[in-house]
Parts: sequence; C-alpha cells; structure tokens
Amino acid sequence: MERNVICMKWGTLYGPDYVNVLYNVVRENLSGDFRFICLTDDTTGIVPGVETFPIPDMGLSEFNWKKGGWAKLTVFQRELYDITGRCLFLDLDSIVTGPLDVLFEAPGDVLVIDSSENWRNPDANAEPKAMTSIFAFTAGQHPEVYDKFMADHDGMVAKYRIEQVYLQGEIDGGLAYWPREWVVSFKWHLRQPVLMGLVKHPNPPGPQCRVLAFHGEPRPIDLVHKGIWGIGPHWGRGRVPWAVDYWQRYGGDIG
Repeated sequence: MERNVICMKWGTLYGPDYVNVLYNVVRENLSGDFRFICLTDDTTGIVPGVETFPIPDMGLSEFNWKKGGWAKLTVFQRELYDITGRCLFLDLDSIVTGPLDVLFEAPGDVLVIDSSENWRNPDANAEPKAMTSIFAFTAGQHPEVYDKFMADHDGMVAKYRIEQVYLQGEIDGGLAYWPREWVVSFKWHLRQPVLMGLVKHPNPPGPQCRVLAFHGEPRPIDLVHKGIWGIGPHWGRGRVPWAVDYWQRYGGDIG
C-alpha cells in the first residue's frame, strides 16, 4: 500500500522552515518509498521533494477558517487529488524523534492521540479524548467525516468547536489510539514544573518516543530562540540545546 506523510500550512503563523524541517526529518526516519505532501495556500520557500496542493475550499467564514483546525477534515474526502493508500498526518509543530514505520503499521483504522488524563497518567482509566496533532488513516475510507461536516458546517462548528472533537463524535466506527509512549506531549511530559523552566531546560524526549507533540504554547521555534518563552507560570528561558540541534540538523534557521 502506498504511504503518504501529509502536513498542512496556511496563513503566516508557520513559515516554510517548518515544512522543510519536517520533510527532512521524515526522510531520515521513514524507510522505503513514500510521498511527502503539503496542503497549503503558499508554496513560497518549500523545498523540492515536497509535493504541494491547494487546501480545498470548505466555504468557512474567515474566523472559523483560522480557528479550530477544521481544514484538516479535507483529507477525509472520498477523493483528494491523486492521494491513495495509508496516510500519516503531522502538524507542522511536531518534532519527529524516532522511526516512523511503526506508525503506519500500528493496528487501527483511524488512529489519533488520546489526550485525556490517560496521556499523563497510565493508571487513570479515563474516557479517551481525541487529539489530532498526529493521526493516521487510509485515503478515501471515511468520506462521511468530510461529507457530514460540509452538509452543515456552521452547525457542526457551533456544536463541536474544534475539529478533533467533531472527528471523535461523527466518525463511523470510532477511533483507535496511539500507544502513549510513541507520541509524547511537550507540555505534559517534558517541560519543567512551574517556574523551574526559568532555571532548567526541559527534558529531551525518551527513546520510545516517535513524535513529540506541541499543543498550545510554546511552539518548537520558541525553544531555539533566546529569551523567555511559554505562558506563565510555565515559562522557559533561552535556547534549548536538543531543540536547537534538531532544528539546525534538519535545515531550519535559528536566526
């Protein structure tokens, strides 16, 4: 089955460096043939080797277009350009830390992060809560995700607020979840306790981690710049060596 890694870039929050770094690190961590695809409204600065396509128009208001990640639902269309096979979607603010083949081979139809208390505490036994910073699916197999939304997008936005809650509520057959050690949260697993980040760098991801997810602030680029980053009281300070090494190694500019 063909394998695809898909990312999405719109607006100005994330520059082309994010796409290029992600492409370079995926090339190192995924064996065999694959396509790397960026759905975007601006191809400027994106390196050769990345296939680019426009983000399909969903008819959303400007506010809803910019909020909630709704554009991600376009990947579930019955036919999206010429994309076929198994797909791994990565948010641009993901850091790849290990081999990705297992993410394609993991059992489950549509796999997402369980961002409930289970992510932080393996003994929590909480109801799973979907997060789509990283998710896997097979192209064309769940068109109902896109079709239901497009039939009443204003109503669905009002009901669910963000796309990952909508996905969990409306996908046929439910979701499967990544093993918690494969996808690690910077916020929950690596940053220092309150105020300690001002005097001590965040921990590096462990050996079982495949993808490091950033949700909210800080973003990866913040960790390679000087000064204070994050949101109080969870501030951090200064350039984080392992983040700087990653960004530079895979072609990013630290300024």
